[in-house]
Amino acid sequence: MITRLAGVFSKVVGLSVLVVSQASFAGYEGREDVDAFIDDLVSEHQFDRESLRAVFKKAEQKESILKAIARPAEKRLEWAGYRKIFIRDDRIKRGKAFMKEHAETFARAEAKFGVPKEIIAAIIGVETRYGSNKGSYRVIDALATLGFDYPPRSKFFKSELKQVFLLAREQGFDVEELKGSYAGAMGYGQFIPSSYRHYAVDFDGDNVADILNNPVDAIGSVANYFIKHRWKAGQPVAVQAQYSGAEDSELFFKSLKPKHTLADLYEGGVATLDGLDPTRSARLLRLNAEDGVQHWATFQNFYVITRYNHSHLYGMAVFELSEALRAE
Repeated sequence: MITRLAGVFSKVVGLSVLVVSQASFAGYEGREDVDAFIDDLVSEHQFDRESLRAVFKKAEQKESILKAIARPAEKRLEWAGYRKIFIRDDRIKRGKAFMKEHAETFARAEAKFGVPKEIIAAIIGVETRYGSNKGSYRVIDALATLGFDYPPRSKFFKSELKQVFLLAREQGFDVEELKGSYAGAMGYGQFIPSSYRHYAVDFDGDNVADILNNPVDAIGSVANYFIKHRWKAGQPVAVQAQYSGAEDSELFFKSLKPKHTLADLYEGGVATLDGLDPTRSARLLRLNAEDGVQHWATFQNFYVITRYNHSHLYGMAVFELSEALRAE
């Protein structure tokens, strides 16, 4: 859930923002935009003004965050390069060990939510290598940097900054101690603050929804996220297909949401996929792989994966890792 936040901005625009903001940065204390943000938290949610000022006095702008958001991997790489990051023997081996260690929890999550355990594990594997790399940035620094010094997504990240203060108050967290990604995502599954508040669940019955340090809650929360975004149990995710149609076909549309049917894909040059309902909604995807161009029919459940990160490369990485975790 990290790079889906970056948006589609060019490298030039991103680096221009970096240069301007770095040159003018003099701390967050006393800034007019920060004071206005504090005013809103005080008036809307009854936070203590001096406590908020103390937090922002110590908040730091991070140049590395501005560089990272200007160049997300999903915008820099083709599938061949992106795949090498995530579909690796060590990640597959660690994933199988993680699933074995938490077998009861995965089975319970799959039974309750209808999301395959391999999909849940693949999300956690792609996001944090099964909890081994949950991010080292202070969330307050990440969200302040992007909320106040990254104009293309300022509104979004200011909203997430407000959400992290609310989250910290609700959960009893010290907002200055929370750590995560460069975009402010936290825990095993890298939930941004609003997702934490909306989708995290207490899955071990201790009355705390802890996705930061508790893998049981994290597994249940990822499954809950998927079902809330309309995952359909027992339905396909993606199927590799043979395609003989035009390379500029309208079947290759940018939207991640399927808007054609399999029948449309067949008419446009996709070989018939046995056993699948031709009225099923589908999208035709073209990937530049190491061994050449691949074509895939992707379905509603693939779209649900991309709600976690708005990228077809991300969706395919999760799907392929899940298939590798499923294999004996």
